[in-house]
Amino acid sequence: MAKKILIIEDDEFLRALIMRKLIKEGFEVIEADDGEEGIKKAKTEKLDLILLDLVLPKMDGFDVLERIKKDPISAKVPVIILTNLDQKDNVKKTDGLVVDYLIKANLDPVEITDRIKKALK
Repeated sequence: MAKKILIIEDDEFLRALIMRKLIKEGFEVIEADDGEEGIKKAKTEKLDLILLDLVLPKMDGFDVLERIKKDPISAKVPVIILTNLDQKDNVKKTDGLVVDYLIKANLDPVEITDRIKKALK
């Protein structure tokens, strides 16, 4: 059965690009374009991984991460941060809560897919 990934990303172009790549690689992909929708889907879907942006409408990624990790249903789902915020403070805020921290500007969809596969092993 295909691994299910939730992408919480407000950039429609980037979200579609990553989704196409992941679907091509055999993953089942669900999407959310804001933090609130992401939390709802994290609680209602049986997920294998969450790809989370930090800068989101309605609720930022730090709040989303905190709520996902406090909820018994979604707490054990590995989370990869995918953002353009690379300040050390932001990395520290997510330390211990995420399996990887990726900077959008430094990656292409192939590298993102590789990091997801590594996190799922």
